[in-house]
Amino acid sequence: MGKLEDIRRERKQAHAKLLALKSKVYEAFLKMREAAFADGDLSKKYKELIAVGISVVIDCESCMQWHIEQAAMAGATRREVLEAVEVGMEMGGGPVVVSTRFALEVMDSVFE
Repeated sequence: MGKLEDIRRERKQAHAKLLALKSKVYEAFLKMREAAFADGDLSKKYKELIAVGISVVIDCESCMQWHIEQAAMAGATRREVLEAVEVGMEMGGGPVVVSTRFALEVMDSVFE
């Protein structure tokens, strides 16, 4: 679990630093993120599952961790997260199967 904790710690540190620096671009990004993931015609859960699939395709470990955790907190089951990962696998092919390994590690930490 060391890697997952390292990613979480680094994400929190960067977040705090950008806020302390009063980054207008980062503040705008946070507002955009809030709007993008707010319940609408699609619930936050489904939006997070979409983000899980995208995160796997772009091989962003921090993104995978964040969005899998957020999807679970929004009520997604392990099986729903797996299906979102599988959609990413289909869209990205072989190379995405490699990034799926990290997604499975995050899923184990979230759902066990």
